[in-house]
Amino acid sequence: MLIYTEITPNPHSLKFIVPPEYPAIQRGTYEATAPTEEDEPLVRELWKIPGVRGLFFTRAFITVSKSEEASWHAIIPEVKQVLQTYLPQGPLVARQSQEAQEGSSIEQQIRSVLEEYIRPGIAMDGGDVEFLGFDSGVVRLRLQGSCSGCPSSLFTLKAGIENLLKRLVPEVVSVEAE
Repeated sequence: MLIYTEITPNPHSLKFIVPPEYPAIQRGTYEATAPTEEDEPLVRELWKIPGVRGLFFTRAFITVSKSEEASWHAIIPEVKQVLQTYLPQGPLVARQSQEAQEGSSIEQQIRSVLEEYIRPGIAMDGGDVEFLGFDSGVVRLRLQGSCSGCPSSLFTLKAGIENLLKRLVPEVVSVEAE
C-alpha cells in the first residue's frame, strides 16, 4: 500500500495521503487531540507513537501533528506502518456530528462559501474549517488538523477566509477562530 507524505505550512504537522481504495474515514472529518476510551484500534495505535500530539482524519488523508521535540524521521515510518496495518480493515466511523444544514439563509451562504472555496484550499494544507455560528456580523470558525496551532493560521483566517466571506456574503463583518 502506497502512503506518501506532504508537508503543510505547520512545521509540526504532516499529511499522510492514503490510497482511494482505503479511505481513512467513512465520511466527514474527525479530529482527535487526546486519546479516549472510545478510540478505534487505528487511532489507539497512532496515539502509541511517541511524539504524536494530534490526529485529523478525512477520507483522503490523515494529518498527524507532533510535539516540538519529536523527530519526523522517527514518526513517519511508524505512522505508515500503523496505517498499512489498519486501513485495510476498513475506514473509521465518523463520531463527530456533521454540521447541520439548518440556519438562516446567511448561514447557508457562509456554509456554501466555506464548502466551495475555502475547504479545498485548507485541505491541501492538511486541515479543515468547521462553521460554529454567525451572530451580529461575526462568523465563528474552528480550524482543524494542521491549521490548528499553525503559525500562519491567523493570516489564513483574516487575509484568506475573512476577506473572501466579506466579499461574497456582505452581512459578514469579521471572522473569529475558537
